Amino acid sequence: MNVSLVLGHPTPGSFNHAIADTAADTLQALGHAVWFHDLYAEGFDPLFTAAEVNRDAALPPALARQVEEVGAADGLIVVHPNYWSRPPAIVCGWVDRVLRAGRAYNFVPDGQGGARPVGLLKARVGLVFNTANTPQEKEEALFGDPLEVHWRQVVFGLCGVPTVFRRNFSPVIVSTPEQRRAWLEEVAAAVKQHFG
Repeated sequence: MNVSLVLGHPTPGSFNHAIADTAADTLQALGHAVWFHDLYAEGFDPLFTAAEVNRDAALPPALARQVEEVGAADGLIVVHPNYWSRPPAIVCGWVDRVLRAGRAYNFVPDGQGGARPVGLLKARVGLVFNTANTPQEKEEALFGDPLEVHWRQVVFGLCGVPTVFRRNFSPVIVSTPEQRRAWLEEVAAAVKQHFG
């Protein structure tokens, strides 16, 4: 399998980096090819410009490569912290620029004068691992878990990815080394479950 793995955390050596490394190592141990992008380290530009709006727009080579990779991927993994109940801007920009109309999804007539989305991605599985400082129960009770809705329904749902698994590790700010080791074991187990 080919798996596209995207990391969106600004600090090298962060727990998000450990999550991404664990996911990549587990995938490789299973014999899968991993296309890994550390968005901050690569200097990914999140700005979706007018020049890129048209479906046949000429894209910068690095961006075009990621669009091709995501289109060819059998699975997608995204790792990021929770910023204001949403992904960091760099991850939002990655979604805007890489999951392009005509490549990741299309809109077709719905027969009632409107349009409905049709997912175009080949990927059958999307995993999201995120960290937060708000405990999961509070995120759900206070805000309705916006990240779950964002990834499951808005992004992967629209792009046609049928299986979505998201795990929020929180509160990360007060977690112990033992807790983080246990969380990384959960990451490896989830990757094995979905890609084993």
